[in-house]
Order: sequence, then structure tokens, then C-alpha cells
Amino acid sequence: MSGRLIVISNRIPMGDAVSGGLMVALHDALAASGGIWIGAHPEAGQADDGLEEVSTAPYQRLAFRLSEIEMHDYYLGYANSVLWPLFHRRGDLVELRPEYEAAYRRVNARLARIIRQIAGPDDLIWVHDYHFLSLAAELRAAGVQNRIGFFLHVPFPALGDLSVLTHPERFADELAQFNLVGLQTRSDVARCLEMFRADPRAEFMPDGSVKFGHRITSVRSFPIGIDTAGFAAEAEKAGPNPFGAEEPGRFILGVDRLDYSKGLPNRFKGFARYLETRTDNARACLLQIAPPSREQVPAYQEITRELEEIAGHVNGRFAELDWTPLRYIHRPIARAKLARLYRRAKACLVTSLADGMNLVAKEFVAAQNPDDPGILILSRFAGAAEDMTEALLVNPYDIEDIAKAISCALGMSHDERRRRHAACLEVVQRTDVAQWSATFLGTLTTCPYPREFSDLLQRYDKLQMRDAS
Repeated sequence: MSGRLIVISNRIPMGDAVSGGLMVALHDALAASGGIWIGAHPEAGQADDGLEEVSTAPYQRLAFRLSEIEMHDYYLGYANSVLWPLFHRRGDLVELRPEYEAAYRRVNARLARIIRQIAGPDDLIWVHDYHFLSLAAELRAAGVQNRIGFFLHVPFPALGDLSVLTHPERFADELAQFNLVGLQTRSDVARCLEMFRADPRAEFMPDGSVKFGHRITSVRSFPIGIDTAGFAAEAEKAGPNPFGAEEPGRFILGVDRLDYSKGLPNRFKGFARYLETRTDNARACLLQIAPPSREQVPAYQEITRELEEIAGHVNGRFAELDWTPLRYIHRPIARAKLARLYRRAKACLVTSLADGMNLVAKEFVAAQNPDDPGILILSRFAGAAEDMTEALLVNPYDIEDIAKAISCALGMSHDERRRRHAACLEVVQRTDVAQWSATFLGTLTTCPYPREFSDLLQRYDKLQMRDAS
């Protein structure tokens, strides 16, 4: 592409090290184009149109500040107490307040003014996630005519759920301001197209794109992945036993940011049911790593209390002097140590009630020894389940189903473990994160500029008139 790539995301790498699949993928894409990465500074400050330079090599990293009020109303409020629960099928947890939405729109409008000042006419703009749903609309209102792509990392909401919003009709209108809407799964695409199909303002073009007023937008699935080779190499590195002298024997691993969408209470209950119903005296252990998240939000405080209560009950009932069946760690674990844990685990338990993709599932598969792999137990509601069909798929709402899957994984034959792992690994390699970013950007560059829409729409109108006659 002739212009630069401008990426906008909520988080931005602040130091020299860039880690995590998404961060690495965006880093590589920006380094290739000499682009700009804009994100929110982790510390509150003065809310103005200024940007702070974080780094200049091999591309610019620029941070904008949120005020304390915006941190509360925009980030914790509208983004994470309205949009997050709504997109994860938890309308009962949505907390609608006028000041939340006002702050959300104010931040998006301010960011649009900032981008307008720095974007060249041929730059590609790539917006990430639910924090910036109205950003394209604000950019268009400010006169920005660049190609703008959007990628949603969480599930796309069902049509009925959108009615929870104060102004649900705005959602489709603002989404249509993007040239390309990227979603995790084919099911997400179907839900998005259902939304447009139900809107009388939308029409479908012959190529499947959506005509919305005087705009055209394409909706495609781009399943995100990980740096497969890099993570596998990390897992294979020699290192000390992560457990030291406290080796738990056979263990099942869970790794999740502490969130009500991850199905952790049912996971603990499912493991307890497995302990109740097991037919041997084997001492399996569930190791759950769940770093804290959004601790100021009441729903997160409640799930923290619930998990601590269940963990205490399970250990109180089943533990022996030399065996702790449920190890619950409520803090982050270093990535290198985590990779070694993946490789040693007999199974990985993913019980998301709703999940955009779930990269833990892909990390676990990539980390395994293919000659003696562990088994992935995967919620059918995680985006990864759409293609990783050889995992042990479970209903995360069904405690008995989780317990049976644990028993099956721990008792599975060597040949079946290898077969299932090989099939899952093929998916992980095919959807590598570098391929994901290259495919998205390649598709965005073929989208028409807004100034080309009039010609496309004229040709479309002529086709419609011809068919009508």
C-alpha cells in the first residue's frame, strides 16, 4: 500500500517489549508500513486533543489521555458495563446511564479530531474493538475519506440483544461507516448480516456487501490466531519445573482473565462433579490461573467472591494432607512459565459462556508435545470451536457434561490424543496471527474509497432498473 497504516486500539505497548499475539501481529504490520499506533495511556490525565509519543522506532506509538471521569464513565461505564455484557449475552448486567454514553461519544469524537490532523489521504485506518464503535462515524463527520477497517475481538451481539441499547438504530448506522467490518467467526458474520437485513435502510449488493444509505460496507470473518511457531518454541524451552517441589501430578489447566463470560463457577463445579463421580482413586488437580480484571465493576467483585467460596468448598470436601485438588491463583503468571505449564498439562479446560475466539485454546494446542499431547476441552460457545471441532466440545452450562469431558480427557488413549491434537494444530497453524493481519489488510485495500461510492451506486441502480424492467 502507498500510505501508512494507522492502528487504533484501547491498549498500546508502553515499553520496548511487545508481547501477546495481537500486539505482536500489529507490531509487525506497522513495522512493515512505517505506520502509527494510537491507544489510551494507562494513566489518567488531562483530556485534550494532544498525543504523547511513546516510541518512534520502527513506527510511532502515540497515546491519548483519559480523564478520571472518562476512565469511569467511558471505559468502566459504557465500554465495560454496557457494551461488554451486551456483546457477551448478559443483558441483565447492562448498566445504562446517560453520562456513560455521553462520555463514550465524547472520547470517540475527540479521537476522530486527533486522527484527522495526522492522517494522510492514502493512509489505511484500522480500528480495534468495541471501545471505538462510533469512531468511523465521527471520522466521516470530520471529513475523513480514508479506507477505515474495524475488527471486533468479542462476539457480535444477537439482533434481539441490541434492543437493550438506548438508541439501537444507531448501531447499524455507525457500523456501516466502516469500509470493512471484520468479525471472528462465520456465526458472527451471520448475526451481523441479520442485523442489516432487519434494517429497512440497508440493501445487499450483488457481491454480498451492504449498501447503507450512501455507503457500502463489507462484512467478513477473520479468525484471529497466535504466533504459533513462537509460542511453541517458548513452550519447548528448557526451564525449571514451574511447581518446584510441589508437583501436582496429573493436572488440568485453566487460564483466563477473571470475567463472568469465562464460565469459571461452572468450571469449578464441573471439576467437583468429576471428583464425585470418578471410578478410580487417581488424584487429578485443576490449576486455575485467573488474573484480576476491572475490579471496580460490581459484577467482577461478585464473581471473585463466588470463585473463592467454591474453591474453598471443593478443597474442604476433597483435599488430603498431601493433595490439593483445586489450585486457584488470582494473579498473573509470566508468559514463559505459562508456556511450560501448557506443555505439562494433561488437559486444558475452556468453558466460556460467550467468547470471540479464545486464544488460550490455541496457545495450549501450540504448546503441546505432538508425540504425547494433552487434550483441549473446549466450550462450544467459544469462537475457536467453530473450526477446532476435534477438541472435546462441551456445553459450559451443563455441569455433568464438563465432568464427563474431564474424565474422557484423562482416560483417552494415546492414539486418539495424537489424532485430535494434529487436527487442532492444523487449525492453529492455518489461522496464524500473521496470516490474520495480512488477510484483513489485504481485504481492506481492495475496498472502494468513499469518493468512489457514487460510481458504484450508480451502476447498482442501473442494474436494479434493468432487473425491474
